[in-house]
Amino acid sequence: MKTIFFLVFVATSIVCKAQKHQLEKIWQTDSIVAIPESVLPDANKNILYVSLINGGSWVADGKGGIGKLNPDGTKYDSTWITGLSAPKGMGIIGNRLYIADMSEVVVVDIDNGKIEKKISIDSAQGLNDITISDKGIVYVSDSRTGKIWRIENDKPALFIENINGVNGLKAVGDDLFIGGGKNFMKADKNKTLTTIATLTQGIDGIEPVGNGDFILTAWAGYVFYVSANGEVETLLETYQDKKNTADIGYDTKTKTVYVPTFNAKTVVAYRLK
Repeated sequence: MKTIFFLVFVATSIVCKAQKHQLEKIWQTDSIVAIPESVLPDANKNILYVSLINGGSWVADGKGGIGKLNPDGTKYDSTWITGLSAPKGMGIIGNRLYIADMSEVVVVDIDNGKIEKKISIDSAQGLNDITISDKGIVYVSDSRTGKIWRIENDKPALFIENINGVNGLKAVGDDLFIGGGKNFMKADKNKTLTTIATLTQGIDGIEPVGNGDFILTAWAGYVFYVSANGEVETLLETYQDKKNTADIGYDTKTKTVYVPTFNAKTVVAYRLK
């Protein structure tokens, strides 16, 4: 009897632990978003930027662009920026939007809605995610070469290399959080790498919750909550419905997670609870 009670107690504890955090669906667009890879909230403009591949994931076809969407899912504009190839991660400094696009970082003047310049990275083959530090340093991952580039004053320089499957990035203070395959890692200011957690799927989006914890996605259709101590919870599984979960955006004030579903061609908003 004691053994049975103990097993029930353990099983109940595991279930409660797994349900510590949840995602509550708020809204979803129609299936009209042309292969959305990344969503970036702009608090100053009260708008969401959505990178639209609209073609091959790694094809320089000029079909891609950046769309805009209200934070409540209304007024979708698919033609704000056009003529890109396969745009993915984005970041903002002041009035400039930085976009990872194949082998170059495209800089857009937000107020004018026009491309200001393109920063070419000669050896880049598959630029993927972008993050910008509070000091204005741009970091961009190259998933095809395993490198992370550092851009300061619009001049790129190699930061870290040999990170297998590198994708998601997020700068927090002096630290750079990195998704390298299934490994969630942190590089400090000395570029020393520390593994925080190992997930069951390859990491795509990385967003800090604001308390030391993170929300991570896997492109195949998973959303995870990773605590500062490395504890991993699965918040969402959409792979069975053939809905991807690519590079998310997160609003810390409203605790809203914006999920681009890639091949499902929607953006979905959830409340973190």
